[in-house]
Amino acid sequence: MPIPIEEISKFPLPGLDVPSGFSFSPDGKYLAYLKSADTSGYKALYGLDLVNRSEFVIADNLGDSSSKETLEEQLRKQRLRQMSGGISQYFWAKDSNILIPYQGNIYWLDDPFSAPELLMPASDHPCLDVKASPNGEFVSFVRNGDIHLIEVKSRASFKLTEGECDSTRGLADYIAQEEMGRSTGYWWSPDSYYVAFTEVTEKHIPEFFINHVGSDSVGSNASESHRYPFAGQDNPSVRVGIVEVDSKDCIWVESTEDEYIARLDWFPDNSLAIQTESRDQQHLKIRRFSIEDMTLTTVLQEDSETWINLHNMLKPLSSGGFLWASEKTGFNHIYLFREGDLLRLTEGEWQVDSIESVDEVNETIFFTGTKDSYRERHLYKMSMKGEGLEKVTSESGIHNVSISVKSKLFVNVYNSLSSPPTVVLRSLEDDYGVEMVIHEPADERIDRYKLEPPEFFELTLKDGTELSGALYYPNPNKFKAPYPTVLSVYGGPHVQLVTNSWMMTASLRAQYLRENGYLVVVVDNRGSSRRGSKFESPIKNLMGKVEVEDQSFALNYLIEKGIVDEERIGVYGWSYGGYMSLMCLAKRPDLFKAAVAGAPVTSWDGYDTHYTERYMGMPDENLNGYKESSVMSYVPEIEGKLLLVHGLVDENVHFRHTARLINSLNGAGKHYDLLVFPEERHMPRRIEDRVYMERRILEFLQDSV
Repeated sequence: MPIPIEEISKFPLPGLDVPSGFSFSPDGKYLAYLKSADTSGYKALYGLDLVNRSEFVIADNLGDSSSKETLEEQLRKQRLRQMSGGISQYFWAKDSNILIPYQGNIYWLDDPFSAPELLMPASDHPCLDVKASPNGEFVSFVRNGDIHLIEVKSRASFKLTEGECDSTRGLADYIAQEEMGRSTGYWWSPDSYYVAFTEVTEKHIPEFFINHVGSDSVGSNASESHRYPFAGQDNPSVRVGIVEVDSKDCIWVESTEDEYIARLDWFPDNSLAIQTESRDQQHLKIRRFSIEDMTLTTVLQEDSETWINLHNMLKPLSSGGFLWASEKTGFNHIYLFREGDLLRLTEGEWQVDSIESVDEVNETIFFTGTKDSYRERHLYKMSMKGEGLEKVTSESGIHNVSISVKSKLFVNVYNSLSSPPTVVLRSLEDDYGVEMVIHEPADERIDRYKLEPPEFFELTLKDGTELSGALYYPNPNKFKAPYPTVLSVYGGPHVQLVTNSWMMTASLRAQYLRENGYLVVVVDNRGSSRRGSKFESPIKNLMGKVEVEDQSFALNYLIEKGIVDEERIGVYGWSYGGYMSLMCLAKRPDLFKAAVAGAPVTSWDGYDTHYTERYMGMPDENLNGYKESSVMSYVPEIEGKLLLVHGLVDENVHFRHTARLINSLNGAGKHYDLLVFPEERHMPRRIEDRVYMERRILEFLQDSV
């Protein structure tokens, strides 16, 4: 059966409606997770009794599901990349109580079987970044720029922090959330006596206004403003404070001017580890602050000639040392820091993705990585001496895990090109056998649309670098090579597209094009992730060069093989992929005949500080690099057809990028098509907008390629 365009727009894609957000209760008796309550994808909170292996609903239908999200909630969901409706977060408290933030409210459950109680209503401002104190006595949240606490026993609430009205306490700023992977701005100490937090001041950053021009109303309700730090301009001022819960007394620990507060972690002895990163992102320090004697000491420093990728692999140990991860060998590996010494525990031309769990009693580390293949992710374990490295997961593909050392169990979510995600509960001992199947693929769309996985291919650049790609071939019984071809591209850092994952097979836009006689090509160029710093770093100071070279090299390779019709090649991409689509069309007009550019960056001086400067440096120190990396520098060379797609209220890649490009296109007399969505942000979410967008994109490609 042909794939309807409407089906491409639905979320989630075939086979990807999978339980998520797995976590074990503190007492080790239950497993909780988010799961679709109906065919709409609306999420409810489910539980699994680990004794009798029975599933039950913990919470569903909290409040009015039709209530409109506040702007703060919309922006936080954008930063967290949350797409589904219903319950999107929950947290365990110490005594296996449960907290559920929902539409700005906080709900409390005494245990997984009790009815949700509205602990704190949203009022005029939503409750953001909800947490429970380690001792279970308090619930914390941020409201109207300050940290608030609720005493669980009495239900009394009070404000923990208070400062200037033009600053916020406890909220991660935009840069921290969007580019640094730090979604929170406060941290409880292990004994619950203190809360460390960041105070953010942005008043010195000019406001960037976004008007809701498609709104029925006018005035203040139809506009929003953001303190957006553009590349080379001022960053927010951030300082770290520690407030004592009982007295509310505050100690100021660290302030930054030309540094970023990257991460904060408490150690078991109530000292605080603060990771600060230089503005050029080539130097990172771990400083340790002692509340007892008020000293701040540098314990470790990382340096790089290109940039340092932030991660969440600092794991404090009860012994006083910590686990750490570093790319100093060219690949991310685990190190043990103890008494001033740094001992490498893993090595090789592969990378560690994450430290999943540390069992200090049995001196065992569980981590995921690419040891067996950079196109896969597996769970491994080893001793804390770096000995006895063992692969835990066996099925080929991508594995995501949630581990409970206490329960001696782990949740394993695995998938591959040929297998939609399956969720199983496994033993953490012996042969890691399956204890229970939590979810099996049961999406009839997979068979209905006869989804076939793409085929991998490899090619080698002249310098010996291997590129990895995937091909979606048209039906050979209906279509013959060379094929009209569409390149599906992202191409930017911190993303890898070509993996042994079901996500590739479930890509319905690619499947639709294949069904209609097009060859769809996907290639991870240099600059992409999970291949080590040597593969990632060639984009330093000049973006849009090696990426276009690699994508073009791959297409020419396929042309020489007689697979691609060199007269009929198009490209599409979103965000960095939108930028790449434009650069391909503009820099290689001999190769690309059409491009779809969704939410594209068009000039890097219009994007934010932390992301842009990591790769491009400061604009006034790299004038030529910024110019050569701008799409506008190549507009006169554009010959092919172009469709620009953008949401007018995109607060990440502003519509300004597309508007500036349009000025250049008009000045050069270039033809283009424009598709805008007045009420959409970086990714269209309303189903009617998504359906219309897919129809326009696919019609454009079929008319142009």
